[in-house]
Amino acid sequence: MKVIAFFILCWLAIAAHGQPLAPKKAYASTLLELTDKLLALQKGRETGADCGALTCTHCHVLHTRAAEAVYPFAVAYRVTGRPQYLLGAKHAAEWLIRQQEKDGSWKETPEEWTGTTTDQLLMLLLAYEVLGKDLTKAEQSKWMQSMNAAAAYLDRVMSPGFASINYVATTTATLAKAAVITGEQRYSQTARKLAHRTVSKMDEKGFINGEGGRGIGVKLGIDLGYEMEMSLWGLGLYARITGDTLVDRKVRDSLKEHLYFIYPDGSLDNSWGIRSNKWTLYGGATSDGCQALFSLYANDDPRYTTASLRNLDFLKKSLTSDGLIGYGPHHGRVFSTPPCIYPTFTKAKNLALAYSLETADRREDASLPSDEAGWIRYFDNLDIVQVRTKNFMATVTGYRYKDQRGGSRSKYMFRPNGGTVSYLWAKGYGALQASSVTEYSRPEPMSFPEAPGVKCLTPQISYTDSLGHFTNLFESDARLKAVPGDDSFTVEAIGELKNRDWINGGVAYRIRHTFADDYLEKQITLTYHDAFPVVTITEPFVLNDGARVVQANDRTVQIGNNAAAFELQTDGTATLITGREARHYWTPYPALQAFPVELEVLPPAEGFTKTITYRLTIKK
Repeated sequence: MKVIAFFILCWLAIAAHGQPLAPKKAYASTLLELTDKLLALQKGRETGADCGALTCTHCHVLHTRAAEAVYPFAVAYRVTGRPQYLLGAKHAAEWLIRQQEKDGSWKETPEEWTGTTTDQLLMLLLAYEVLGKDLTKAEQSKWMQSMNAAAAYLDRVMSPGFASINYVATTTATLAKAAVITGEQRYSQTARKLAHRTVSKMDEKGFINGEGGRGIGVKLGIDLGYEMEMSLWGLGLYARITGDTLVDRKVRDSLKEHLYFIYPDGSLDNSWGIRSNKWTLYGGATSDGCQALFSLYANDDPRYTTASLRNLDFLKKSLTSDGLIGYGPHHGRVFSTPPCIYPTFTKAKNLALAYSLETADRREDASLPSDEAGWIRYFDNLDIVQVRTKNFMATVTGYRYKDQRGGSRSKYMFRPNGGTVSYLWAKGYGALQASSVTEYSRPEPMSFPEAPGVKCLTPQISYTDSLGHFTNLFESDARLKAVPGDDSFTVEAIGELKNRDWINGGVAYRIRHTFADDYLEKQITLTYHDAFPVVTITEPFVLNDGARVVQANDRTVQIGNNAAAFELQTDGTATLITGREARHYWTPYPALQAFPVELEVLPPAEGFTKTITYRLTIKK
């Protein structure tokens, strides 16, 4: 009977999703849309030495990495047979080859970093496979000489001591492919060493350490975005080229866990990762994309194609009016200038890979883990909790990674933390709350636009006094507990309000989140043990199309648009304030506009604790 019930459930899940999916058609369609835009940005022969470069009107720089469009152009030519794509690919390659350094590397202009040589070389190798017969003998020789020089450079320098782990993972595929194209077998041997070194840095659930700050020569720290959009497909492609079953098995097992971070609307939850300072909701601004990974393993599980195409649909919500991919769904609302071309060419190369790796024209539409209501999942390897009820999905983060250089000295330590809800999705509305960096800065000026005065969008508990600013978002040692219930789920976090250098301010906290089908309740208990400040609880809400936040009375706030409505009801313990400095509640990453709701808490007149309770209820 159990077997029969299982098959009935499977049939119902498939029937609920209707028509089969057409992944190759979807990948090709968006790929051509993006390559047409990139082609329009490409400089022509009349520009002389710049011929083949892609214009970036945001940065006013000719990015060498933009020449990775050589592969999307090549695949677009393969799909359509149109000569303009062939010419675009040739011009991009010729320009890239002219920019190559004497040691075989490419600088990531306008910066000096050369680790991206692996990305540029891999795209050149893959394009050569597609276009080799369309190149003249002279062109073939020039490409081959350049590819050999770049492969030799990577063979000499690439390691976890040289670069963040996504570069190492990508290089496994790059050198494996270089061995095939050039016939130089030492590249294959190095690829194997790097691949095994990379998977040795996976934790027990397949998450890869190596994206954060450097310890004694190597890096630790996990970033889900770079894993799904770079590292895992790099390792998987290496395994496909070489037949390395150990690495292939590691990636397959890892992908099963990562699937949980695709939300029902297709958004990719990197709200908590150590490189979430570039999180866009669809993925990362400078990482490639998850479609390549899901296509690579599409035969394993029908859910992978569903996840891939939903994420692609979500990505397209960030297309700006000029045809480029922005930094998030509200890019056109929060920026008056076009975005950098990085998201556009990186996602184009990802879609070119996805199209090439996909083997079927039709796939089954299957339910994702995030489609199923009524579960709580504690990733004890990460100190991350995910909750899914009928109308809500949320991520609560207490990820404990700490850069050994210290808090304020590391760009990786301004991610949300301390048991906050870093992502809250609501049925019918989408992203209701989303995290951004606790303090905005520009650690990589090329990648981080100017955004003076922007406020953090992450829900937080904080206070500011003469000694500084203290918040739970700087608490990297919070203790999390996840408790399933009959009708609701509880996630509790306990910690201290700390400053940017991880120093206690004198107020402890406990947050008890209760997630039910129709509401999210927060009970916050503050313990004043060495300081007695006025504490502010801030709850910014994302202003999706047509949304408004209105304070109805001193205890009630109404939030919503025509698609969904919510009510925030407080217990009256704190003073309710809405809209304070509202114009500053936007962020470049993810490109979102929000509206603040605050609860101002006075210290207790007697004793040393104070508890505040408030509930967010879905109204329609």
